[in-house]
Amino acid sequence: MSEPRPRRAAVTGIGVVAPNGSSTETFWKSTREGISVLDRVTREGCEDLPLRVAGQVRDFDPAAAIEERFLVQTDRFTHFAMAAADLALDDARLPRSVTDEVPFSVGVVTAAGSGGGEFGQRELQQLWGKGSRFVGPYQSIAWFYAASTGQISIRHGFKGPCSVVAADEAGGLDALAHAARAVRRGTDVIVAGATEAPIAPYSVVCQLGYGELSTVDDPTRAYRPFTSAACGFVPAEGGAMVVVEAESTARERGAPVRAHLAGHAATFTGASRWEETREGLAQAVRGALAEAGCAPEEIDVVFADALGVPEADRAEALAIADALGAHGTRVPVTAPKTGIGRGYCAAPLMDVAAAVLSMEHGLIPPTPNVFDICHDLDLVTGRARTGEVRTALVLSRGLMGSNSALVLRHGATDASS
Repeated sequence: MSEPRPRRAAVTGIGVVAPNGSSTETFWKSTREGISVLDRVTREGCEDLPLRVAGQVRDFDPAAAIEERFLVQTDRFTHFAMAAADLALDDARLPRSVTDEVPFSVGVVTAAGSGGGEFGQRELQQLWGKGSRFVGPYQSIAWFYAASTGQISIRHGFKGPCSVVAADEAGGLDALAHAARAVRRGTDVIVAGATEAPIAPYSVVCQLGYGELSTVDDPTRAYRPFTSAACGFVPAEGGAMVVVEAESTARERGAPVRAHLAGHAATFTGASRWEETREGLAQAVRGALAEAGCAPEEIDVVFADALGVPEADRAEALAIADALGAHGTRVPVTAPKTGIGRGYCAAPLMDVAAAVLSMEHGLIPPTPNVFDICHDLDLVTGRARTGEVRTALVLSRGLMGSNSALVLRHGATDASS
């Protein structure tokens, strides 16, 4: 008697709130057209700080998306997460709340790098300006990394496995790996993703300690990875949430399977040791390929981490070649984040959203603001490139040393592949 096939983790819904669009549709339209929305930082209190350019979400009204009782107890990064989760659930054709019979069938996992800095700063200003009686009760929870996971699960009545990944920028991909493994173990649905809101005075001041942060004041030149003019990265706010579901469950209810989370692996090489990430990232790619049962030549596109630091960019280009062999210098590579900023844990989630849409549309989006490539990469620049995209590789590295790789397969890929 043959053993039953393991449950496959499928992406059935996507929700994006990003600097280039507060819906998945507008995000994809801007991404595929290579539109850059990087601009001067305009957030109150940040005007005189050394950070000049960032990716800000400008067309998002939290009051239109979230109930007042949740707004008052949550930070901007959680507002993004709650709104994106709603979009993902709607996209997956799932109800926004569960019935009493099945609350334990749905869980939540998010990743966060900085938490609720804006909320925390406001309450600390109240403390020192007016006194302790003016500090609200939600200060104890709103800034916390786990706030988005908790508030999404409470708001929707999800009582399945819930967790938060605090693992550097690469934690965004690690959160999806947690979701996939929970589904394989028996949970029907996990709402997973990452959002960030690092463009607030206190948060920006904390980031100024990163030597990799770009302080160039020209939006077209502030973030140019893989070029001789690379001068660091610019931060971004926003992010993406996805619905990860057992493929069999999705098929039974007639929901389209948009992609499969086929393989993932992670390594650690230490803070700012960018040359060492060559080996660490390559090892993560090999592990992800092995879990996915994927040969290097099957990768149709690589969504790069693209830090924008010369030694880090060189290490990533070499890692791709090391892990993919001769295919590594031929496979199309892209970094749409150069048009919206590098959103810490949210950055790889926005890449995952773009990768799924890339596979669906047969279109590899370009890398905005980047032209003079100085590494041995087939970097897609200028305009989108058409072609069949069945398998995508998404890469992410954290400033503190985490490396992560995720293999995505097109939703129509046969289960036997």
